[in-house]
Amino acid sequence: MALRAFLITIIVALVAAPAAVATDYMVGDNSGWTLGVNYTAWAEGKDFRVGDTIMFMYKPGVHNVMKVNGSDFQKCASSNATAVPRTTGNDVIPLVTPGKRWYICTIGEHCSKGMKLVITVSAAEGPSPAPSSATSAATGAEVSAFRSCVWVLAAMAAYKMIMA
Repeated sequence: MALRAFLITIIVALVAAPAAVATDYMVGDNSGWTLGVNYTAWAEGKDFRVGDTIMFMYKPGVHNVMKVNGSDFQKCASSNATAVPRTTGNDVIPLVTPGKRWYICTIGEHCSKGMKLVITVSAAEGPSPAPSSATSAATGAEVSAFRSCVWVLAAMAAYKMIMA
C-alpha cells in the first residue's frame, strides 16, 4: 500500500514537472524597468513561452508599464482611452497566449528615451525556434532530454503500479 501511494505521488510530480520549467523573467535583469537600459538587447536571444512570466520592477510613481499594440509602440503613446497602466512597481505579467507583446512607460518622455519592450511569445509545447548560439542549443537539448526522461519515468511508474 505504501508503494502504491509512493508511485501515485511520483506520477503526480512527473505530470506537474513540465509546468516547473516555466521561466520568470525580470525585465532588465538587475537594472529593472528604468531609463538607460537597452530592452531590445535584453530581450534578444530569450525564448519567451506561454506559461512564462515577465516582471517589471521599478520605483512606483517614477515609472509605469502600459501594454500597447505595435503602432502605439512605435508612437510611444496609447490610443486605447480605457487602458490603465500598471503602477505597482512590482508588475508580474503572465504570458498566456503566443504572439507579439509591446510594453511602454507612459511617464514623460521615458518611452522615447528607450523605456519600451517588445517580445515574441511562443507556444509552450512544440518545436523551438532555431537557437541563436551553441549555448542556447545545449540548453534546448537539456530541456528536451529532461522532458523525455520525465515521460519515461512516468510510464515506468504507471506500469509498476498496474502490475503491483
